[in-house]
Amino acid sequence: MKQLLLVRHGKSEWGNAHLKDFDRPLNPRGHRNAPEMAARLLQKDLVPQLVVSSPALRAITTAQHFVQAWKKSAGQIKQEASIYEANVTALLKVINNFDNDFNYIAMFGHNPGFTDLANYLSDADIYNIPTCGTVLIEFDIDDWGLVSHHTGRLIQFDYPKSLNDD
Repeated sequence: MKQLLLVRHGKSEWGNAHLKDFDRPLNPRGHRNAPEMAARLLQKDLVPQLVVSSPALRAITTAQHFVQAWKKSAGQIKQEASIYEANVTALLKVINNFDNDFNYIAMFGHNPGFTDLANYLSDADIYNIPTCGTVLIEFDIDDWGLVSHHTGRLIQFDYPKSLNDD
């Protein structure tokens, strides 16, 4: 069995028009939400074995907040350039090449690709993964190379404001 945790980067800063999209940092809310969302996963004992992230500043910073909350080293984050601005096809290629020694992997990245991917891989019907939102998908397979359209099952969808939805 394989589990994939998709994490959309935290809320980013739009204040500096001179910054390239790739270099946009998290804003204060993004810095608050990331540790909170990591703690929610930790409380449910849902800490992944491997963390893979887009190298874009807002994604890698979000991943760093998560690994810190999980008592892991920031050096354990594997950066994968092809996650940045990726569509479903590109993201699926990344997943299909994951090392089968790992059964539970977290991937940090961006929309619209992540929302499209969650819906493509599973029975999810998610309109939008909000910033710092998490989607956990489970696959009843032993080889990442077999992950494809609707091979997964949505286990959990959470986001910072979800506790206000009651």
